[in-house]
Amino acid sequence: MHNPNFSSGPCSKRPGWTLDALKDTLTGRSHRSAPGKEKLAAAIRESKCLLEMPDDYLLGIMPASDTGAFEAAMWSLLGPKPVTVLVWESFSQGWASDISKELKLNPKIMKADYGKLPDLSTIDWSNDVVFVANGTTSGVKIPNWDWIPADREGLSLCDATSAAFAMDIDWRKIDVLTFSWQKCLGGEAAHGMLALSPYAVSRLESYDPPWPLPKIFRLKKGDSINRAIFDGDVINTTSMICVEDYLDALKWAGGIGLQGLIARSRANLNVIENWVEKTDWIEFLAESAEIRSNTSVCLNVKSEKFKALSKDDQAKFLKSIASELSKKNIAHDIGSYKDAPAGFRFWCGPTIEPSDIKDAVAELETVYKAKEAQL
Repeated sequence: MHNPNFSSGPCSKRPGWTLDALKDTLTGRSHRSAPGKEKLAAAIRESKCLLEMPDDYLLGIMPASDTGAFEAAMWSLLGPKPVTVLVWESFSQGWASDISKELKLNPKIMKADYGKLPDLSTIDWSNDVVFVANGTTSGVKIPNWDWIPADREGLSLCDATSAAFAMDIDWRKIDVLTFSWQKCLGGEAAHGMLALSPYAVSRLESYDPPWPLPKIFRLKKGDSINRAIFDGDVINTTSMICVEDYLDALKWAGGIGLQGLIARSRANLNVIENWVEKTDWIEFLAESAEIRSNTSVCLNVKSEKFKALSKDDQAKFLKSIASELSKKNIAHDIGSYKDAPAGFRFWCGPTIEPSDIKDAVAELETVYKAKEAQL
């Protein structure tokens, strides 16, 4: 059966998912009960195992999805050192804005246009460095982890929400990493995950930020990290339905393994790469293959007829195509992000099947040609 769901968050459920996956949900019970805490602890334990996270790293469940997890990290850890923020799409721009306007830390912002990366070789690692592993709105990922020194002085803070479970992570290069359940494993919204290295924990325990910390950002108890958070004693109430759904996703993913999940995502990207190579009106937004995302795949229309349209007419033209594919139940939610260049975006994470991508791009080709003929 064709699956038309290509939203980049919340993303498509795992293959074969039904509501029956939630039959063991701990509804009507406290998340602080013994069985509730065990389910939360299992979500943490199985995530660490699947991601091959080092034993001395901490992983905890945070409120407010990846955004809440990353904000908690920035508000709790930044301040003692200068800060560099790498910006190449809208979410990294949001982190730069918060660090500048809310924390008022006057960061160095290294910015690149959509489709490109800043020069990673010029980063000053005496600074704390904030970046995304994958630009969900630009279709651009970091090419590797080699540009991060193992002996760095500053912390590396990585928003990996559309990379975790679909791209390799070199944990030696990471001090803070966040992701949400709703991306690569197709879980539900509102819950985030925060991973901390021993170096990050040391910073947390030796530093108290000068600004007030909202309750949902507080990671310390007295002068020490609140380790209970990283054992499943969450800061605020979790949805046990969402927890059950995430445990189901982890069980499915565990049967495939991390490299299997990565291979599934890359196979989806490969379908689009083969289509783009033989199609003269479409191209990737990412300027080179080495930085091309295998999860949030962003595409530009390059035909001369299209380029001759005004910006408003271009947007209307692409929206009409995306709308028609959605009405036909072929591909939902494939328009580019509102702040990104006008184009198309397909989620190609591990819960997507290559056959569904093939069906979607084939119909996109048909609809595009019919509508371009009317220009």
